[in-house]
Amino acid sequence: MTSELTLALGPTNTGKTHRAIERMLAHDSGMIGLPLRLLAREVYDRVSARVGERAVALVTGEEKRIPPAPRYWIATVEAMPQDVGVDFLAVDEIQLAAHRERGHVFTDRLLRARGRLETWFLGADTMAPLLRELLPDAALRRQHRMSTLKHRGRSGLGGLPARSAVVAFSATEVYALAARLRARKGGAAVVLGGLSPRTRNAQVALYQAREVSYLVATDAIGMGLNLDVDHVAFASVTKYDGRAHRQLVPAELAQIAGRAGRHTRDGTFGTLNPLPGLKEHVARAIETHRFGEVRRLVWRSADLDFSSIDALIGSLAAPAPSARYTRVEQADDFDTLRALAARPPIRERATDPARVRLLWEVCQVPDFRKLLLLRHVALLAEVYVQLVDHGRLEGEWVERSLRRIDRLDGEVDTLTARLAAIRVWTYLSHRDRWLDDAGAWRERTRAIEDRLGDALHERLVERFVEHGRRVVVAPGHPPPAVDDDSPFAGLRELWVSQRDDAERSRGAWVEDVVAAPHDAFDVDDDGRVAMGERELGRLVGGRGLTSPELRLEIAESLGAGARSRLERRLAAFAKDFVAELLAPLRALDGGSGAARGLRYQLEQRLGAASRRDARDQIDALDADERARLEEAGVVFGRRTVFARALLELEAMRRRELLARLRWGAVRSAEAHLATGHVLVAKRPVRVDALEEALDALRTSKPPFEVPDVVRDALGEDPKLLSALGYRVLDDGRLVPKKKRRRRRR
Repeated sequence: MTSELTLALGPTNTGKTHRAIERMLAHDSGMIGLPLRLLAREVYDRVSARVGERAVALVTGEEKRIPPAPRYWIATVEAMPQDVGVDFLAVDEIQLAAHRERGHVFTDRLLRARGRLETWFLGADTMAPLLRELLPDAALRRQHRMSTLKHRGRSGLGGLPARSAVVAFSATEVYALAARLRARKGGAAVVLGGLSPRTRNAQVALYQAREVSYLVATDAIGMGLNLDVDHVAFASVTKYDGRAHRQLVPAELAQIAGRAGRHTRDGTFGTLNPLPGLKEHVARAIETHRFGEVRRLVWRSADLDFSSIDALIGSLAAPAPSARYTRVEQADDFDTLRALAARPPIRERATDPARVRLLWEVCQVPDFRKLLLLRHVALLAEVYVQLVDHGRLEGEWVERSLRRIDRLDGEVDTLTARLAAIRVWTYLSHRDRWLDDAGAWRERTRAIEDRLGDALHERLVERFVEHGRRVVVAPGHPPPAVDDDSPFAGLRELWVSQRDDAERSRGAWVEDVVAAPHDAFDVDDDGRVAMGERELGRLVGGRGLTSPELRLEIAESLGAGARSRLERRLAAFAKDFVAELLAPLRALDGGSGAARGLRYQLEQRLGAASRRDARDQIDALDADERARLEEAGVVFGRRTVFARALLELEAMRRRELLARLRWGAVRSAEAHLATGHVLVAKRPVRVDALEEALDALRTSKPPFEVPDVVRDALGEDPKLLSALGYRVLDDGRLVPKKKRRRRRR
């Protein structure tokens, strides 16, 4: 079956990504590739809050959260798994196929990545002519911006309206602007691509919760990050692209300016003094979303020759196949390969296709530190030599490297550099074949990144947010050295007290909850949810039996951003709580319409349905399909149909809780069935016990004594036996009750 192709093209704030996510969730499985790991994490959080974390995988170069059987995959474009088949596939910001360095990856996905049933490519309208030429069978859906974007002209720092994002293109500029905004406006949050997700989320939460009214960012905000921005002010319109400083073209400016306004709220853009105002034709192009079309895509051969280093270099340098493409001019992995190839120890070891392929894998370790190429190459050369000589990276060498990074002293620039360094090791730790006990190293590097991220956020707040007279104590700073007999001896206790207060108030525990796996949470019989000793909230009834909601109940005072992140994580946990219960049923995926309908009925009733309600689906099953369901644990009883796996102790506990959340008290027949019971003469009887009793009664030749299995399940209550269609004789034996004949009218 050919995948149905859709081109969803248009400016920012058209809802393209939102619609793609909704379309993906309408399929049984899907994958979406995104341009930034921060955006991938944001989408992962959104999707997992909808369907639960157990149904969603997150894959980036530095982070892999892959449950046992994910239905949906959220990834950076570079990290999209190529060996996973899904019904729906989407690639966001497809115009990056023209990017000088990253473009070849987006082009490869455009030409080769497909969903089994449906594929979407999302991006700027400038791609329309070329994409229609390359994909003539694709349906073009032009998207229209939901709000107006207006040019505001130049403004000084003092004239910036609240809810403004100031955009610069280097960390030095960003920090200088944030410091000026603290002096003039009371403070600003900062967002740079080099921040860890933990730090970036904390900074965005600071802004979104309106604790500060200004944001200073690089062009990282231009790639779909959802921020509450009314005005975008360019402090610069030039950037270093890895080769030279150049002017941003109007389409690039529009991508960033388009972050102003959200949904139907209008936005504005302009420049910040002393930068001159935008030229009239540029401002008009941004307002009307009219730009020159993309004429060529960046390309690199996917047919690589690993027979030798030189053969690999030659295949990577192969010319583009047509005038529609231009061969990639600069790529970090290719530059690294050529630099390593010039080193004799590397050539001495890369002697067969397997070792050349390994060398290429090593070359793809990103240089998050953005150091001189030779320093990055030196690290990767050591990695490659150890992998070839020992099969693994030496644990002592890795430990020494991590100890040098795992320090919380220093200011913003120092901590940012350490964060970039730990990202390299986090990437390496996700290569299971390269490390003994790679999982433990992943936990170690993640913990270091979290500590550095928390410390960096604290330094950023301390440096760029005015807190009046409140003392902000950065974590990791030692108390001052004061002699015990000094008149200032009390200063030490005050410092320690303030540091401890800062640690408690800084909300680092929120990120621990957000990052915690499903099994870190506990739910008691009253629906209270806790992580360790910390109680977080309570499950409450939602829209239906299988859709409970989680109400946040915490003693700490939190900002709106932190509260929102907690609510989203716990919403995902609530979905997983139900999904884990229903996993045995959902494993029965596929089959005929009757089988799917029966599975749906069982899911909606938590594993048991009355035979009468499911009659149509049961009658439509053929013999083979019914046999497969029975082999999988579905029992077709005389009064009910049920899943044996959902009668285990923990499953029954969850069913009882969900039923109480839905109905308040388990009294009705419907509520009892959801808990795995049937009301017989107003007495609840487990469905499996009832069906065993009915089988024993039906196979006994009347008159007969009450079978042991019936006595164990029901006792010898005449009312219960009568409700099952049997009459007790004077001698205690049973006979079927005579059926009443209906009178003819």
